[in-house]
Amino acid sequence: MKPLLQNQEFQLDEILFENRNKAYGAYVLRHDADRILTKAFFLGIGLFAAFAITPLAISAFSAPAVEDILTTAPPTILKNVDRVEDPEVQPVKPEIKVPVNTVDSRVVTPTRNAKVETVMPKQTEKVDAVLGTENISGKAPEISYQAPPTTTIGTATPEITVPKPVDNSPKTQVDVQAVFNGGIDAFRNKVINNFDTSVMEGTGEVVRTTVVFIVEKDGTISEVKATGPNVDFNRAAEKTIRSVKGKWTPAKIKGDNVRSYFKFPISMQFE
Repeated sequence: MKPLLQNQEFQLDEILFENRNKAYGAYVLRHDADRILTKAFFLGIGLFAAFAITPLAISAFSAPAVEDILTTAPPTILKNVDRVEDPEVQPVKPEIKVPVNTVDSRVVTPTRNAKVETVMPKQTEKVDAVLGTENISGKAPEISYQAPPTTTIGTATPEITVPKPVDNSPKTQVDVQAVFNGGIDAFRNKVINNFDTSVMEGTGEVVRTTVVFIVEKDGTISEVKATGPNVDFNRAAEKTIRSVKGKWTPAKIKGDNVRSYFKFPISMQFE
């Protein structure tokens, strides 16, 4: 009991658990805490060391064996090899140049008391000689001449390309119809707003006509003609169509702008 009484912690436990059941778990845990912590500490160190050493051990056992590699190839022994004779060296023959007949064509500069008089060569001497700086007797120079190719003039008539005439006639069948910029409804509204109704007031009848005009390549219109039964109504319709402001997108054939006919029917009732 003496060691227990000397430890202040144990003395405190004896005081706390005096006249109590010391078999209670708290009393036992307080006395065995240091021993349990020590065991847990060393057990943790052992497990950590086992996990750390395991990869090293696996790599040590699984490492492939290292084979020695020869850095120098063994010598090769050749047997029964015929000796190759050195090819015979042919002596080089010096090129012999044949002297060409030349005449001295230098112009003599006149000087006072000239020691050597240079005589100009005659014209006949220049015929079979090459002009040079000294007179050399040798072979006459070879002059090669190649005649130009002979051109045969035939009787064939040259082909003349005649340009095709431009067809500028108005078309009735096109790939893309002409259309008013803004739409046909906008064109119809402009016709209604610009129409002079005073020419037919009080008749109470429904008057009809069809206006035919040409949409040009530049988007303008021309040759406006109305074909209804009432002449006055026709004239008023033609005047109204001409007065409409705005351009048209021309019709197209194979992607090219063409002139085309356009029919615009008009019917009105006057009261």
